Amino acid sequence: MLSPWIERPGRLGLILAVAAVAVLGVANFFEHAMGLKPCALCLYQRVPWWVALGLGCLAILGRRAPVLASVALGLGVLTLLAGAGIAGYHAGVEYGLWPGPAGCTGDNLPTSLGGLNEALKGPPPPRCDDVPWSLFGISMAGYNFLISLGGALLLFAAMRHAGRHRA
Repeated sequence: MLSPWIERPGRLGLILAVAAVAVLGVANFFEHAMGLKPCALCLYQRVPWWVALGLGCLAILGRRAPVLASVALGLGVLTLLAGAGIAGYHAGVEYGLWPGPAGCTGDNLPTSLGGLNEALKGPPPPRCDDVPWSLFGISMAGYNFLISLGGALLLFAAMRHAGRHRA
């Protein structure tokens, strides 16, 4: 029943774009409505979703040019895999599996009086190794990893399925 619907690249582009808007919307909801300030790695995790949104829109626009749409969707798969890598790295930092970047885990203390004055001007930035929110023991970075990886695998499978039915 779903199969004929996803056989067109423009429709897969729509799914990719809607997923990107949903993920970015949830991230912004937690930041602005719930008051959870993102750390540097949290912000880096959003970049692949912005790219995926653009690629999804390109695939929608390329529905009359299936090759363009297919290239955009293939790049979408790679983008989501890159997003899964960033999110997996961040989740590993949160769970203490490996150290995070020095500027994000509180390891970079000011080495000069000027640096100390700058650090004291505002609230400290959120640390990348803190888990400000979790559900069932999985942090937001962990969910982003699962969604990014799952999205990449589903998009790849849908593209293969669509390609088989066109051939």
